[in-house]
Amino acid sequence: MSERIKTYHEFYEFYLGEHKKLGTRIFHFLGILSVFLVIGFVIYTEKERFLWYIPIFGYGFAWLSHAFIERNKPATFKYPLWSLGSDFKLFFELLIGKQKFNGK
Repeated sequence: MSERIKTYHEFYEFYLGEHKKLGTRIFHFLGILSVFLVIGFVIYTEKERFLWYIPIFGYGFAWLSHAFIERNKPATFKYPLWSLGSDFKLFFELLIGKQKFNGK
């Protein structure tokens, strides 16, 4: 990833290549699922103080998987918005079966 990626389509292809392993995809899926669960909990209980869990769950699961499973650097540091959007895109693609958890 030495030269800057110019389009989101190029980025998403790169992103998928950085998320090949089963464990990485499971951790990312669980992180985004946790984000939705926290939002639902906050809406249901009206306890906004729990919103600070969102980045902890969202990034925590993802960064742990990059450090210990995929063994690469998260794209979040160089492409923060595209990376965040891709986390949600991958979540929904895994949910509907467009992407597979095994990354193949």
